[in-house]
Amino acid sequence: MLRRSVSLSLLLFAVSLVGCSGGEDADTLEAILPQKEALSVGMAGDTPADISRYLLASGASAPQLSPDGQDVVFRSSITGTPQLWTLPVAGGAPRQLTFGNGVTFARWMPDSSGILYGADNNGDEQESYLFISRDGSSEREIFSATQGGFRSLGDIGSDNDSLFLASTERTGLHYDIYQGSISSGDLQLIFEGNYGNFARALSPDGRYLVVTETVGEDSDYLYLLDTTTRELRVVSQPESRANHGDGGFAWSPDSQTLYMSSNTDREFAAVVAYDVIDGRFESLVESEFDLADVQLCGENGAFLVWTENRNGFDVLGGRHLASGSSIAFPAIPEGVYSLSCSQQSSTLIVGVNGWQTPGDIHAIDLLGGVGKPLVDSNLAGIQVESLVRPESITMVARDGVELQGLLYLPLGGDQASPPPVIFEVHGGPTAQSRASFDPVSQYHVARGIAVFKPNVRGSTGFGRTYVKLDDQKQRLDSVRDLVDMLDFFKTDGRVDAFRAAVSGGSYGGYMVNAVLANYPSAFAAGVSRYGVADWVTALQVASPALKASDRIEYGDIRDPKWRAFYTVNSPIRQADKIRVPVLYSHGVMDPRIDIYETEVMVRTLRANGIEAPYIKVPDEGHGWRKLGNRLFYYRRQAEFLEAHLGIRD
Repeated sequence: MLRRSVSLSLLLFAVSLVGCSGGEDADTLEAILPQKEALSVGMAGDTPADISRYLLASGASAPQLSPDGQDVVFRSSITGTPQLWTLPVAGGAPRQLTFGNGVTFARWMPDSSGILYGADNNGDEQESYLFISRDGSSEREIFSATQGGFRSLGDIGSDNDSLFLASTERTGLHYDIYQGSISSGDLQLIFEGNYGNFARALSPDGRYLVVTETVGEDSDYLYLLDTTTRELRVVSQPESRANHGDGGFAWSPDSQTLYMSSNTDREFAAVVAYDVIDGRFESLVESEFDLADVQLCGENGAFLVWTENRNGFDVLGGRHLASGSSIAFPAIPEGVYSLSCSQQSSTLIVGVNGWQTPGDIHAIDLLGGVGKPLVDSNLAGIQVESLVRPESITMVARDGVELQGLLYLPLGGDQASPPPVIFEVHGGPTAQSRASFDPVSQYHVARGIAVFKPNVRGSTGFGRTYVKLDDQKQRLDSVRDLVDMLDFFKTDGRVDAFRAAVSGGSYGGYMVNAVLANYPSAFAAGVSRYGVADWVTALQVASPALKASDRIEYGDIRDPKWRAFYTVNSPIRQADKIRVPVLYSHGVMDPRIDIYETEVMVRTLRANGIEAPYIKVPDEGHGWRKLGNRLFYYRRQAEFLEAHLGIRD
């Protein structure tokens, strides 16, 4: 099992101000920059623990079983940046495999001889592709990063040389499909795309490549690309938007059946099978919840497995394909699961990220139904019984739409004096607040602040209708949901809704900006991390991965109608209405949202006499990957929120 240790020699950033101290002009803006300082972690077992211990709590993510079923590769940030580690399924010590730039993805070679992985530069999302041998003794770059080349790996052929990927390097905007050679580093364009066409799973015989075309952030069209003739065959183009790709793809060994999850013609994603010969779909497993992460495991694809998302908590599902009988799974910790398996082994690898589990890995024998832990999370001296399980809460918006969220309440609270609350809004917008490990929320709860994670309309996980309720001009309805949820808590009584802050990153940062501008008296403070402020600019300069879906989700910004709508309804033009303190932050390398949007918000609030501290992180992109930056930033965020919610030591 993997064990972690906390080093007191780790470094934390300290505050350094840059810019003018006596007023700001067009070229200078006072910001907080990082400097190194000694890290103080307190003592193991302290209650509440220092915030650094929550951030140092660590585990494994994105585990993948080797095709021969012998080893697992996973990502871990224990060194401060995401790196690859390997671990034998039979047991033994984990071994660090990579040591360079932060790793963005990994994929085993079909013969298990090594791993193809991606790495970018400080979060700029423009990856180079590299190969490293299984034992880590040799490594080489396959494709260098290119300016404007946003890539997305599809699959690797059974010849252990050919690979298929999508990239924007031809135009800087449209994703095309390429076939490459791992041995030579050659890359050949085989299909010219328009906006978001992505390579996915290659059939075992190498004939068909699954291709998805983005249709909004929650939906897609499905195709098969003949790798020889380069003809594109339509598999599914439903008139009513649907999703085929989020649950992954699994080919049968004979290349005649493609398994996936899809919500075509239904509210929730079901496990379906597509017959390549007759071109028909068959529904195999349906539920009142979304099914995802479809895997075909074991010799000749004997086992079909999947996950079921029940209000943010995953449940394992599976069946023997020959008999149709269900698979019995052993108990594993609660949370969000990621699955991996091989058709040369009956082992299922389950990555667990749960409310008290930063990243476990479990191996389950699908033949015997017996499991064993391979990697145990390390809680960095935090007492496990101090961590809080979130409760699924539902309420009704003013227009009758049922809303949902996850509520974290401090342990042993006094009903006569309910705690203040932080609304932590997810990004996306097509995402979902789930029961994964959230060190910052757990710290706030340990300090006596409740945390509520709202799934406003437009969130995934609650049906196909719900996810469309914030499209285009309905977007402001989702902003209003935050106020309706807050009003619910004013009568519910579990939290003090009159001492409430709102926080979020990326699209969640937009929600913070928007709700504070449109409902100035609702929240007492805000935290906006690398959030959208100007939709006109954001939709114009968005990275290609976002442009592929933005036209449907938000409207085409080239159309004067939408330009006029977002000119009026962007927080950057409403910032003078904000009346409460807001903490802003942004990464200089952000390829998704221009840093100027955050800086205009800061300038406007400060000009109006509103407190608006600004943390500027030079070596990060869209979010904080590096441990040092996380340790620095979240300590300051916690101090800001506690000061404005009345929490005192």
